[in-house]
Amino acid sequence: MDPVSQGVLGATAAMAAAPKDKVRMATLIGWGAGMLADADVLIRSAEDPLLTITFHRHFSHSLIFIPIGALIAATLFWLAFLGRRPFGDIYKYSILGYATAGLLDACTSYGTQLLWPFSNIRVAWNVISIIDPVYTAPLLGLALFGALRKRALFGRVGLAFAVVYPIFGLVQNRRAMSVQQELIEQRGHAESASRMTVKPSIANLLVWRSIYRWEDQYYVDAARVGYLGGHSIFEGDSIPAVDARDLLLKVPEGSAIQRDIERFDHFSDEYLAWHPEHSDTLCDLRYSFIPNSLIPLWGIRLNYEDPDTHSAFINFRKLDQETRQAFSSMLWNSDQPLEDEE
Repeated sequence: MDPVSQGVLGATAAMAAAPKDKVRMATLIGWGAGMLADADVLIRSAEDPLLTITFHRHFSHSLIFIPIGALIAATLFWLAFLGRRPFGDIYKYSILGYATAGLLDACTSYGTQLLWPFSNIRVAWNVISIIDPVYTAPLLGLALFGALRKRALFGRVGLAFAVVYPIFGLVQNRRAMSVQQELIEQRGHAESASRMTVKPSIANLLVWRSIYRWEDQYYVDAARVGYLGGHSIFEGDSIPAVDARDLLLKVPEGSAIQRDIERFDHFSDEYLAWHPEHSDTLCDLRYSFIPNSLIPLWGIRLNYEDPDTHSAFINFRKLDQETRQAFSSMLWNSDQPLEDEE
């Protein structure tokens, strides 16, 4: 998730285990340790734009790296405290804070290599949006109030909320999957539909992005799943699926473009398509500002004429008034959906 969420969850976990006289220290250390894993965004190269997405949420977020990451955090804090705090206490709060980073990111749809180096699978449970103020704001309030009052109880309450909210997200995920299955059956795609997934849209657990493959097409729709029951489907469109193996047959063995296609295919969990408006840009179909839109958040521009130069990583994050209105209409259910059941 975003750095604030990472920090505040780490602070909450450390605060929950601290005695009264160490609550503030634990909160500070947990906050810093919770954010440290995301320092992997600093791994980048001007010559290789995909290096950043290759290593973001990579080794620093794995379960096996937790003791090492916590040791780095603890050493930095021990030095910052000029050695005046017991290293054992600092390390304890560091490991509690750092341990939350990979687990929280795995709850999102981005994908996190929790099992590295034993597996390069990008774990994504799809139960929380990458940015969700409904999750972050209560944790932030509890962490700040707990630190102010020196009460670990607020950390424990926050930790309970931090666990319950993803469980609710899991319930919403399963309900969204049921809506997706209904839509697939309505279209007569049930027998051969594959690669079905639903992902929460930005900052909420109400509107979900639905993606599935039928034959050689990806179908993208949106489903609004009400908290108290009922749902609405906002039908999207379809787009030809792209198989990375077909692309790799067209490029030289060992070239930069080959490596870029392989990395982007792994990063996007193989949800590849050509950008609807840019025929030379391979896009990650998992994300869009508008949940039922084919316009992606990012992609890579392939240059077959210069295969030894790395591909450009392109962002399509244009959040204009039209986009905000389209998203708002789905969130508040003010559009005319395909279906609305109670």
